Amino acid sequence: MTVRPRLTLLAALVLTVLAVLAGGGVADRMGSGGWEDPAAESTYASEVLERHFPGSRPNLLLLVDSGTAGTDAPAVAAEAERLAERLDAEPGVEGVGSYWSTGSPALRSEDGRKAVIAARITGDEKDAAAVLDRIAPSYRGVHGPVEVALGGELAVRHEMQTLIEEDLLRAELIALPLTLVLLVMVFGSAVAALLPLGVGIVAILGTNAILRGLTEFTDVSVFAQNLTTALGLGLAIDYALFVVRRYREELAAGADTHTAVRTTLRTAGRTVLFSALTVAVSLAAMLVFPQYFLRSFAYAGIAVVLLAAAAALTLLPAALVLLGHRVNALDLRRLVRRGREPREDASGAGWARAAGLVMRRAPVFAVLTTAGLVLLGLPFLGVQFGTADDRQLPVTASSRGVQDELRDGFPGDPGGGITVLAEGPATPAQYAAYRERIEVIDGVGRADGPVTTGSGDAARAYFTVVPDGEAVGAGAQRVVGELRAAEAPFDTSVTGPAAVLVDSKDAIAERLPWAAGAIVLVTLLLVFLLTGSVVIPVQAVVLNALSLTAMFGAVVWVFQDGHLAGFLGFTPTGDIETTLPVLMFCVAFGLSMDYGVFLLSRIKEEHDVTGDHEHSVRFGLSRTGGLITAAAVILAVVMVAIGTSRVTNTKMLGLGVALAVLMDAMVVRSLLVPSVMKLTGRFTWWAPGPLRRFHDRFGLSESDGPARPPAGPAAPEEAADGSRDKEYSAAR
Repeated sequence: MTVRPRLTLLAALVLTVLAVLAGGGVADRMGSGGWEDPAAESTYASEVLERHFPGSRPNLLLLVDSGTAGTDAPAVAAEAERLAERLDAEPGVEGVGSYWSTGSPALRSEDGRKAVIAARITGDEKDAAAVLDRIAPSYRGVHGPVEVALGGELAVRHEMQTLIEEDLLRAELIALPLTLVLLVMVFGSAVAALLPLGVGIVAILGTNAILRGLTEFTDVSVFAQNLTTALGLGLAIDYALFVVRRYREELAAGADTHTAVRTTLRTAGRTVLFSALTVAVSLAAMLVFPQYFLRSFAYAGIAVVLLAAAAALTLLPAALVLLGHRVNALDLRRLVRRGREPREDASGAGWARAAGLVMRRAPVFAVLTTAGLVLLGLPFLGVQFGTADDRQLPVTASSRGVQDELRDGFPGDPGGGITVLAEGPATPAQYAAYRERIEVIDGVGRADGPVTTGSGDAARAYFTVVPDGEAVGAGAQRVVGELRAAEAPFDTSVTGPAAVLVDSKDAIAERLPWAAGAIVLVTLLLVFLLTGSVVIPVQAVVLNALSLTAMFGAVVWVFQDGHLAGFLGFTPTGDIETTLPVLMFCVAFGLSMDYGVFLLSRIKEEHDVTGDHEHSVRFGLSRTGGLITAAAVILAVVMVAIGTSRVTNTKMLGLGVALAVLMDAMVVRSLLVPSVMKLTGRFTWWAPGPLRRFHDRFGLSESDGPARPPAGPAAPEEAADGSRDKEYSAAR
């Protein structure tokens, strides 16, 4: 890429154009579900019920409002029956039932003015969404004496997907110009500021093309596009910042363009590679979970991280070779400096002084910072896990309005009950006895059924159980357990929203240790290969975990308990969607390691040259503190833009990760890392003999030469202006 830079950039342009064409319309092929475990009992029961009893699990609800006439008025009943017959004749629609055909009180509002027509649109998410798009305009609105609104699980998910696409476009329109302004402030040069943005755009477009290809083979969640945008911009900017900053340092030290690029790739390029691997490993851990919601984020995250690193290590060097010293062109800071020359080390001196202060009071900073982070995380001890429902949507969403009506004005949610599938031969008396056994379970409000089909070994039936309270609350989850434990003369399987939640929680709990173990083990290995120490990797894992406490505490305090709900514009439900903490942990832990690798690589580089532990910590912070903070602020801006979404889970993801990266950069990297490294002293670099020899042979480092001990006594403390750093830089 440095020998034929124009050819490299031309090839990249062609591939980017192809990616735009290949990735077009990717959102239309994505799903809005994915919280279920495909191997769970609830999933099996749902599939059987959909094949044999499509009416048992309606995913489309028509809320028919009769106004003051009442649902039993002849004209209202006639129009409702006509709508139901018409809906039943639609291709792809089965199991149509209504208040007017069944007389069920659960399908009529308590005030007698509204009632429900329920149906099942069959097929997978994409096919069902296509049917809904086709028929919805014909049913929504005024029909003679009634007005119809559409709700149900399918309508909610479809509207959620539409809002996510619109919100993502708005987030990109907010984030891109703000990011460019921040990059200009960081670099001064408008030319240098455009380079990271270009890398980010290439990574995003390339990932969209990859996701489009994946939709041909597997389900991919539409939520993953938010991560693509956030990480595509955030990590590409991180990597480009690190590469461009190092390149400008080499130019300022007198290197020619080609030498500066080669040195940058040999030093900062290695760090970018290590950083990308650590982030990719954190995101890859989500592949162990069966829910395609989580797996989708792994697909998107791994792709965008590797593409961002590849672009930063190929396209960026090619651009730097062509630009040469013109990378500093259009320095907008000259407008406020009034002709003064820029000082590359000015900001570093401040970080060096801050690091020196922290290390002089290391016990105080270590204890107070750790205690503060733990305190911020305490609300997470009260976390309650739930499942996403229509309240993810804003109150202005039409499908949310229907669900609110059903929740508040009907005696039972037509789509939110627990369903028990019974398979195998049984007599009417056995069915009746089993229903009586269900009805006496504590927390069961009502049991309906059985609805039967087949005979002999092919006999199947289902019972509908309406729990007291919330459809997915703690009481409903307990009822699921009681139903699964209840004795029956036939095989039973339990499904419904509460059963899906129970199975999802079990699947996550079973696989979480494997995911966490994989993240920790691979992170330990990568950081060891970078540093040659067995102490630093352990410090990195522990301190990164501490950096996430504020995020998890805030998620519970804000989104579960409802503080700031009015300001942020969401409806608290008293719980957190089960998969969200896993997703947020993997993303935030990877980003924290990203910043950690940047800092540790410069500390290790300086320690290889000088052997002076405390100086190396000060030097590393002075060289990367401003860079990490700038990168964190830019990534936080992108995540906050994502957090402006009208969908609560996306809002939680964006704002939570933004808080995590800011806490990591401004608290953990600035206060906790230098204080802990001061306390561990020279022991920080310890490794047993066999591992040290392994690192000498296979490990990587940013330094250009082999590690060597300091020549002579330990060097004195740096001056406040960072002059010691300049002397060491000049010596190298």
